[in-house]
Amino acid sequence: MKLTIIGCSGSYPGPESPASCYLVEAEADGRRTSVLLDFGNGSLGALQRYREVDEIDAVVISHLHPDHCLDLCSYYVVRNYDPLGRFDAKLPVHAPAGARERLTRAYAVGKPEDLGTAFDFVDLVDRQTFEIGPLRITPHLVNHPVEAYGLRVEADGAVLAYTGDTDACPGLVELERDADLVLTDSAFVDGRDDEMRGVHLSGSRAAQTAKDAGAKRLMLTHIPTWTPVEDCLRDARAVWEGDVEVAVAGETYEL
Repeated sequence: MKLTIIGCSGSYPGPESPASCYLVEAEADGRRTSVLLDFGNGSLGALQRYREVDEIDAVVISHLHPDHCLDLCSYYVVRNYDPLGRFDAKLPVHAPAGARERLTRAYAVGKPEDLGTAFDFVDLVDRQTFEIGPLRITPHLVNHPVEAYGLRVEADGAVLAYTGDTDACPGLVELERDADLVLTDSAFVDGRDDEMRGVHLSGSRAAQTAKDAGAKRLMLTHIPTWTPVEDCLRDARAVWEGDVEVAVAGETYEL
């Protein structure tokens, strides 16, 4: 399984990265399956550095905040109005309930234009596994102000646990259990954001959850540009005994 960081800037696109978007790929029977975990604003442009727009097999959306889903509106334009005839079927979009209506409102100006003409929306259900090619994906309900899921992705014996946006909660440990890589929200800083609970993890809370779950690697992501990365690393290193990695847009990791 291969992970490419398309975008990892927290809450809004930054000068060096779009908002959240992660390309996960695996091969089986000579065919590559390519799935996007989230499709935040700014990510469609960056995606085209790594894959053609018609090479995506599905999109999985962790929650419906703009920095995790809004470029589906741009991708709708590509798939619905492409003059080259590259798209002959709807693209599966696995997302929290209400995604079709949410994105239709985001796209509409004078009157609604239903994005369901280009996308086949499928509701995520807590702990209900689905398959996309060789990728097995299990959503886990997490702790955020809106319905939100962490995503456990398995292929060829490897496990990626992507938290989406969340604070600490019981579902995170099961999501991250024995994961080869935990790609975790780390938007908050200890001492600065202590009164803001139920929204994001800090580096220390992210590290403690991954440690409790027996995860092998810890990678921080979703760090806003107003937050020094070193602050998040400091908080995580106070808990995590091994190396702490930080997601970097454009980097690829093998699991």
